[in-house]
Amino acid sequence: MEEADTVKWLEQLKVEHRDLDDVIKILIDSRHPDLMKIQRLKKRKLRLKDMISRLESELIPDLDA
Repeated sequence: MEEADTVKWLEQLKVEHRDLDDVIKILIDSRHPDLMKIQRLKKRKLRLKDMISRLESELIPDLDA
């Protein structure tokens, strides 16, 4: 995957992560009765965070000591 593609994908993941954060906050604030749905959204958000971290580390060039 080229760097430009990785950067584009990374930005899409960050947007989805922020959107999930907003949805989770709204559901919690509204005392949504479906706690399983909130848990699934939180797990999805965590997976996105891991993917974002992994992609960001790929974009950092390795430095020889």
